[in-house]
Amino acid sequence: MTDALLAGELPLPQRPDYLRHGSTIRSWLATTDHKRIAILYAVTITIFFFMGGAAITAVRLELFQPNGWLLTSDTYNKLFSFHGIIMVWFFLVPSIPNTFGNFLLPLMIGAPDVAFPRLNLFSWYLTIAAGAFTVYALVAGGVDTGWTFYTPYSSMFSNTHVFAAAAGVFVVGFASIATGVNFIATTHMLRAPGMTWFRLPLFVWAIYATSLIMVLATPVLAISLLLVIAERVFGLPIFDPARGGDPILFQHLFWFYSHPAVYIMVLPAMGVVSEIIPCFARRRIFGYDFMVYAMLAIAGIGFFVWGHHMFVSGQSPLASLVFSFLSFIIAVPSAIKVFNWTASLYRGQISFDSPMLYALGFVGLFTTGGLSGLFLASIPVDIHVTDTYFVVAHFHYIMVGGSVSAFFAGLHFWWPKVTGRLYPESWAKFAAILMYAGFNMTFLPQFFAGYLGMPRRYHTYPAEFQIYNVMSSAGAAVLALAYLLPLGYLTWSLFYGGKAARNPWGATGLEWTTSSPPPPKNFDRQPRVDRAPYDYHAEGMSAGTDPPEMQNARETR
Repeated sequence: MTDALLAGELPLPQRPDYLRHGSTIRSWLATTDHKRIAILYAVTITIFFFMGGAAITAVRLELFQPNGWLLTSDTYNKLFSFHGIIMVWFFLVPSIPNTFGNFLLPLMIGAPDVAFPRLNLFSWYLTIAAGAFTVYALVAGGVDTGWTFYTPYSSMFSNTHVFAAAAGVFVVGFASIATGVNFIATTHMLRAPGMTWFRLPLFVWAIYATSLIMVLATPVLAISLLLVIAERVFGLPIFDPARGGDPILFQHLFWFYSHPAVYIMVLPAMGVVSEIIPCFARRRIFGYDFMVYAMLAIAGIGFFVWGHHMFVSGQSPLASLVFSFLSFIIAVPSAIKVFNWTASLYRGQISFDSPMLYALGFVGLFTTGGLSGLFLASIPVDIHVTDTYFVVAHFHYIMVGGSVSAFFAGLHFWWPKVTGRLYPESWAKFAAILMYAGFNMTFLPQFFAGYLGMPRRYHTYPAEFQIYNVMSSAGAAVLALAYLLPLGYLTWSLFYGGKAARNPWGATGLEWTTSSPPPPKNFDRQPRVDRAPYDYHAEGMSAGTDPPEMQNARETR
């Protein structure tokens, strides 16, 4: 035995992290490790994201000229339908919950895995099967109903592949339900000792509230699509008014799910931003309890506002008034969150690292989208702008500007934890700024075009709207570049990036107490929690003081 061994100076053998715990394809495709399943989801949704992006690129090129020059009207309809179906159901809905939720939820609550690991893997396989149905619909000739599948067009008149596309959305809905059940059970059953409900990180609360919506609302979507298939394939008189059916019934069922689905996309984004802002402001989150109650309120009230999508569908004036009132009410908890994020920045020593730039971009875009939503909650204004580009701009600010900005914020924040590697910060900052500029160039002109009367879903339009469409298409080119840049420098970092420390940002939270990347079971020993989250004032640290690890990481990067 050497002197070094006697002195205990030799390092202990290192356990493989989750990335090196088996390197065969089978070890990945049969894994039950929540972190690897998160990576599988990340690869899957990235492929879907660029497929949907390619479709909308052709649409924006078509709109460069007023009279249509690239696509036939039939192809145009199929491309924007494919873009909507892929982006909503296969990217926006699963993006943050199924990637960051899967990776981080057990780590944040001190658990070794989710409650049902095999169900977790099965959900991913369901997503793959659903995606195959939808891609088949495109390859076989496409679908032209839009992402909403409105009847009676989808059930009686469309000659495109509605069945395959609807079946894809139907199946991915079950994946969403299974994931929601898993996250709820994990949060209830597997919290570490001392991790009380009001010590949970806000991201966990966001995933929990999102899971409730997934479990309660998604079955309604499944039923509505099943009824479309039943009428289309078996001829059952469900939505055909000539045979006693009701086409408005589909809209009620569809929007009962699809408006809460907006919060499936936005609530996890709020959770991501709530983790990043206190870290880079070196401040506790302002009004933690109110942030929790606001998220639960958004999840609850979200079930009662679907009727504002139907002000022109023939519902009664009283129903429209009630839905209008409730739509204004849901702005209150959303405003609370924006106010609390802003208050959290007050007197903080803010560092504008790339995750913070993306997070601030989220706050700006989400606020713009939310304020424009107030116009749509107002019945007279909504009637004026229904089915115009004003609506397109509004929901892109919320669902894309908000959710995608937060997704990139989270991607850059937790990238060192997920991969164990650092990325080139200057490129990341440039991409964040470019994305914010490109997004506003793309969608801000659409508010004006829509208010002036340009209808959505048209591939020809009066020449007076060309200036707005040229600006949007030019902005979309900038936005596309901003989306491609992270793909380049993050891939580079996997091979050449510096090794990340355990906690490069000096953040609080259990996920930063384990190694980067984490071991297969997350922690070497069961963690215990004895303090509130976001305790950036602990251990004598004053607000605005960077911990040594963060200073060292900045010097390294």
